[in-house]
Amino acid sequence: MGFKREPQVFSGSINAVEIGAGENKITIGGENVLPLYSFDAPIENRPKIGVAVSDMGYIKGIPGFDAFYNGADTVLEMAKRADAMPGADFLVLCLDSAHPNNGDKSVEECVALVKEVISAVDIPVVVEGSRHLEKDGKLLEKVAEATQGNNILILSAHEENYKSVAAAAALVYDHNISAESAVDINLAKQLNVLINVLGIKSEKMVMNLGSAAGGYGFEYIASTIERVKLAALSQNDAMLKMPIITPVSSETWAVKESIASEEDYPEWGSLEERGVNMEISTAAACLAAGSNAVILSHPESVKTVSEMIGLLV
Repeated sequence: MGFKREPQVFSGSINAVEIGAGENKITIGGENVLPLYSFDAPIENRPKIGVAVSDMGYIKGIPGFDAFYNGADTVLEMAKRADAMPGADFLVLCLDSAHPNNGDKSVEECVALVKEVISAVDIPVVVEGSRHLEKDGKLLEKVAEATQGNNILILSAHEENYKSVAAAAALVYDHNISAESAVDINLAKQLNVLINVLGIKSEKMVMNLGSAAGGYGFEYIASTIERVKLAALSQNDAMLKMPIITPVSSETWAVKESIASEEDYPEWGSLEERGVNMEISTAAACLAAGSNAVILSHPESVKTVSEMIGLLV
């Protein structure tokens, strides 16, 4: 007797969230199958890839970055290059220079840059703050105000500043908001509930459950994403049905394997290949666990992960 596979059917589905406006908007989420299980049911919105561009520039000394961004002397020019990167679905503008320890760039300067970038690129834009909670509370509120009508995604609202960031982004100016928690399903649900209580619709929310490079406690990331996804699908938990977005490049290009010189560790091989492999493998694992979007930076990583998604979905 031949094997007959029965598709797994779930009572719940992941919310579909639109980012961007007009013809170039994208949709993440919307599926009601396990991650990449396109053989169980069609996945209308394939996982998306974001390209991270920092307002402090790209990583110098890595041939792939140097070649791709050669001649791009400003953040605006870098954003335009990223806009055309094969496999890129959206742009992530990281306002790192706003952090008090990275130059403390003013809110006004950052807002002006965001507006310039949105006007210059075609793909949807996600804006990430400086990761300084107090500064970001003011900064992201002004970014949301200045970009009303563009339906951007603000990354991210934390438990400490969600009232100002989430309320401004999604409630007042009708953008999308990412709720960031510290790799814990209970903390993730609690923050989603708090943001939802403000009056923000679940369809304007995504989740950032945290990130780590492969081998650096990544099992906690993977298991948390999996638990959230299963609760949303099998238990139809309304406060865990938001799509998941995972920043990958900020973690993978910061670990020893990706930055240690070839002179110090010749047995490890090419510095660039190590970084690219770390980024690709971590992104692939995040997608397999249930991320609806991953944020990368190296052109080869973006191209490879995009091709992988195309083969699986």
